Amino acid sequence: MQSFTEQRTHDTPDEIWLLEHEPVFTFGRNGKKEHILNAADIPVIDIDRGGQVTYHGPGQLIIYLMIDIKRRALGVRKLVTLIEQSIINTLEEYQLQAYAKKEAPGVYIDEAKIAALGLRIKKGCSFHGLSLNVTMNLEPFKQINPCGYKNLEVVQLCDYIEGIQLSQVQQKLTCHLAKNIGYAKVIWEEGF
Repeated sequence: MQSFTEQRTHDTPDEIWLLEHEPVFTFGRNGKKEHILNAADIPVIDIDRGGQVTYHGPGQLIIYLMIDIKRRALGVRKLVTLIEQSIINTLEEYQLQAYAKKEAPGVYIDEAKIAALGLRIKKGCSFHGLSLNVTMNLEPFKQINPCGYKNLEVVQLCDYIEGIQLSQVQQKLTCHLAKNIGYAKVIWEEGF
């Protein structure tokens, strides 16, 4: 995604990448090492997004948003709001009441975090993106202060919806992102 952002031109179409990560703690540019309580055998990777430390692993939907925010006439705060609203819209399809907190980006259900955001803007374009907990092992979140918040409870979609599948959520969330950001057409392509 860094290479894509560096090499893109004014005419490069925006891309939204959907993926899962192997177990990893990612440590943002503003991160404080004190928020890593016990990494154990999970790698800690310094990355160039904003925010503190978080955990990524199988069963968590990761969406990287390579968007020319200048071309789309979006500011960073507006983009964050649109991403959060897209997650909220997706969760509403499952009859879940979710909300965003302006002072702590992400999406929450009953004070517990279900989705995190971490972006970087370079050359007027965004990269990195969001993570939505769907069907994952949440134990590693106990080894950190998620997003820099001590004792922050973390939940996932399968806690509320039995039998939920990551693929269902991928499609719903991508459609909400495309609609909310204002794309008229989405072209789906399989990985590399």
